[in-house]
Amino acid sequence: MAAPLETFPNPRPERDYEIQIRCPEFTSVCPKTGMPDFGEISISYVPGASCVELKSLKFYLMSYRNAGVFYETVTNRILDDLVAACQPRRMRVTGAFTARGGITTSVVAEYTE
Repeated sequence: MAAPLETFPNPRPERDYEIQIRCPEFTSVCPKTGMPDFGEISISYVPGASCVELKSLKFYLMSYRNAGVFYETVTNRILDDLVAACQPRRMRVTGAFTARGGITTSVVAEYTE
């Protein structure tokens, strides 16, 4: 189970502006092999009434460290959880995973209200 995400009120809800977050040390576990997976999660969003609190985001992402989950699943789950927590106007989550067996994978999931 992932750690809870916290939010705070958007200081400029009347304006569209973009928040970009990079999480270059994301880790999870391959559900097939049990081997560790490494990657970078990038989040960009236009906030609605609230913004994601970064310390809670850090702990939320760390909760995947020992989770056996496919790249596609985790990228979409992160998007779903963030959208549920802060209800942005738009959001994009990119999971860029390091090479395994000579293949790199990037997964992009998007939300628009």
